[in-house]
Amino acid sequence: MALVVRQPVAEMERPYGRRWWALLVLCLSLLVIVMANTALTVAAPDMTRDLGLSSADLQWVIDAYTVPYAALMLLFGAVGDKYSRRGAFVLGLVIFGAGSVSGSLVDSSTGVILSRAVMGVGAAMIMPATLSLLAATFPRAERAKAILLWTATAGVAIAAGPLLAGALLEGHGWSSTFLINVPLAVLGVIGAFTLVPPSRAGVHSRIDYAGGTLSVLWIGSLVYAMIQGPHFGWDTKAVAAAVLAAAALAVFVWWELRHPRPVLDVRRFLDRTFAGTNLAVALFFVAVFASFYYLTQHLQFVLGYSPLETGTRMLPLAVAVFAGSALTGFLTPRLGIKVTITAGMAGATVALVLLTQVDASSGYGALAPALAVLGLSVGLALGPCTETIMGAFPESELGVGGAVNDTSLELGGSLGIAVMGSVLARSYADNLADAVRGRAPAAALDAAQDSVGAGYAVARQVGAQAGPQQAKAFSDAVAGAFSDAVAHTSLLTAIVLAVGTLAVGFILPRRTSARPAAPETSVPAARPMEREKA
Repeated sequence: MALVVRQPVAEMERPYGRRWWALLVLCLSLLVIVMANTALTVAAPDMTRDLGLSSADLQWVIDAYTVPYAALMLLFGAVGDKYSRRGAFVLGLVIFGAGSVSGSLVDSSTGVILSRAVMGVGAAMIMPATLSLLAATFPRAERAKAILLWTATAGVAIAAGPLLAGALLEGHGWSSTFLINVPLAVLGVIGAFTLVPPSRAGVHSRIDYAGGTLSVLWIGSLVYAMIQGPHFGWDTKAVAAAVLAAAALAVFVWWELRHPRPVLDVRRFLDRTFAGTNLAVALFFVAVFASFYYLTQHLQFVLGYSPLETGTRMLPLAVAVFAGSALTGFLTPRLGIKVTITAGMAGATVALVLLTQVDASSGYGALAPALAVLGLSVGLALGPCTETIMGAFPESELGVGGAVNDTSLELGGSLGIAVMGSVLARSYADNLADAVRGRAPAAALDAAQDSVGAGYAVARQVGAQAGPQQAKAFSDAVAGAFSDAVAHTSLLTAIVLAVGTLAVGFILPRRTSARPAAPETSVPAARPMEREKA
C-alpha cells in the first residue's frame, strides 16, 4: 500500500478501506481548532498578568481569532472545492501551526493578537475542509454516522480545551497552550497525506471571487461590530462596521442572485429545511458559547478552582455530548430531524433555566446537572443539523456546504459571547455597585467593576489596607454580584433560545430523514450558461 494516498474516492471501485482512520485525522484537526478558542478562557488570567493586558487587549486576543475564522470560511471552502480540499486542509494546518509558534514566542499584546489572527486564517481553511473531505470520503450510507462523530468531536472540544490548558498551566506558562497545537498540526499534516484521499469538485467553473470577497466583507464586518459594540460601546468604529456589514450583505445577495455560478446560491435559504437548520445551529451556539463563557469564570473565580480543576469539571458536558450523539443516531431515522433538533434546543433551554438558580452559595453540584443537560442537547441536535446542511449541496460544492454550516456556528458563538458577555458584565457591575456603594472608595469600586477577576484583585488590596474582615466582605460582594449576573444572563439566554426553538419548530417541515431526497438537485435548475459550462 502506497505511503501517500493519491487516488480520489470517486475513482475507487469500492468504499475506501481506511476511511475511519481518515475520519480520525479530520476529527483531531477539528479538535485542535476548536480548543484553540476554549483553552484561552482558562489561560487568560496568566496572559493578562504576564503581558499587562487591559480588558480591551484581552478581548481582542480572544476575538482576533474569530474575525478571520468566520469571514474567510466561505471563500476558502469554494477554493478547496475547485483546486484541492486536502490541499486547503494541509495548508490551513501549516498556517495554524505557524501562528501557534509565533503566539508562544511573542511578549506583547500586539504580537499575540496578530498571531491569533494568523491562526484564525488557518482555521478558516481547516474547518470547512474537514466536513467536505468527510463527505467525499464516506459513502452516503455511512455519512450520517461519520457526521455524528464529527459533531460529537466539536462538542467535546469545547470542554477539552479548558482541561488541556489547565493541565499545561499546572507546570508551564500560558505559551504552552499555543505550543501544544504544533505537534497536533504536524500529526494532522502527516495523517492527511497518508490516510485522507485527495478530493475536489469533478466539474467546477471559475470561482466567483467577487461574491467571495463580498462574503468576507459582510461577515467580517458583522463579527467585528458584534464584538466592538457590546463590549466597548457603539462608537464610530462599531456603527461603521455594522453599516458596512448591512450594505455588503445586500450587495452580496444581489450579486449572488445574478451570477451564473455564485459562490453561494442564496436561493437555498428559501428552502425551509435548509433555513431552519442554519438558524438552529446559530441559535444553539449563542447559548453554548455564552454559557461556557460565564461558567468557566464562575468555576475559577467564585468557586476558586484551579485551571486544571476547572477543565476537569467541564467533563460532564463532553461525556453527555457523546451520549446525545448516540441517541440522535437512533432517534433521527425514526422521528425525523424536526423532533430531534427542537428537542435538543428545548433541552438546552432547560439547562439554561437550571443555571438561573445559581447563587454565591452554589457549589459545583448545582452546575453539573446543567452541564450534563447542555451536552446531551448539543449531541442530540447538532448532528442532524450538520447532515441536513451538507446534504443540501451537490458533491461539487461540499466545501461551500461545510463553510455554510461552520459560519452559522461561528456567527452564533460570536453573538453569544459578545451580546451575552456584555449583559453579564453590565449586570455584574450594577450588582456590585448596589452591594458595596458607600462601603468602598469610588476608585476601588470602579476598578472592581471591570471584571470578576478585577473584583477579587481589589478585594485583596482592600485586605492589605483595611484587614481580612473587610477583604472577606468585599470578596463576598463580588461573588454575589457575579453569581446574580450569571443567573440573570442565563435567564435572558434561555428566553432567546426558547423563542428560537419555537421559530425553528415552525420553520422546519416534517421529515423522516435528515438526508434530502435529491441533494444533487436541491438548487434551482441551472440557467443556460450553467448548463453550457457543465
